[in-house]
Amino acid sequence: MSKKSCELIIDSQPFRFNVEGNFFWGKNELLFKEQDNVISKMPWKQEGYGVVEAFEYHQFLNLKASIKKNIINAFKLNNIQFDEDTFTLDKYHEVITSDSLHNKVIDVTRNLENSDFDFDIDLIVEKFGNILGYKLTSWVEELKKTHIQIRISRPNSLDINPPHRDGYLSYWEDIINVWIPIVGCNNKSSLPVLPGSHLIPEDQILRTESKGAKINGNVYYVPCILETNDGVIKMIRPKVDYGQALIFSPFLIHGAAVNQNEDITRISLELRFPRV
Repeated sequence: MSKKSCELIIDSQPFRFNVEGNFFWGKNELLFKEQDNVISKMPWKQEGYGVVEAFEYHQFLNLKASIKKNIINAFKLNNIQFDEDTFTLDKYHEVITSDSLHNKVIDVTRNLENSDFDFDIDLIVEKFGNILGYKLTSWVEELKKTHIQIRISRPNSLDINPPHRDGYLSYWEDIINVWIPIVGCNNKSSLPVLPGSHLIPEDQILRTESKGAKINGNVYYVPCILETNDGVIKMIRPKVDYGQALIFSPFLIHGAAVNQNEDITRISLELRFPRV
């Protein structure tokens, strides 16, 4: 295992962080199925992502309240002291002031299921299925459960995934990725993507295996993509307003959502819906 510097550019601004792992170039193959994929009916299929309307205002507020409830539950499970009457999501970092506490919280919030939410997740499934023109489900057969992740990124932290493709994991090969901004999501913190990167073949990508990348002491399920044949990865942060969602191919390179806000925690919801 070697330590390398992951260098990338997000909206013309350079970023760098260290990654430990065994890196390799892939085979001469394209994992994205060009003729039969979940975004094949979309006008943005060449870009690999789109921004769509997701919620009515009251639905968004209900979802946000349910996310807050789950985070508070994680605090209580870990005996973390906080004032429940004054706690707000955007000030999460004022309660969680260390990496060790944050890791305890996300051990809970990254492995949630539909039943953990006071919100009908299947309404979202149906909504995006209608948009894409395919029948979707929230049930992940290989995992034998539904799966929802609350993503929490404190300001000026490494609370990030490395650049990656979810499709490298077998249970995410034929899904639609859904990223929903909840609080603190703006041009300094939203999820970066590499447009068109789902069409890059494997022999043009330098990456680790699954569970083969370590950042700031944390091992990640997803492989880290260090660079492509074009060199440094140049990403953008699509503008996604509250009530909207960013949906994209599982083979689109995304991640490294560095939160540059000075005093605002960024919280988003990540869902992955397989095709039926």
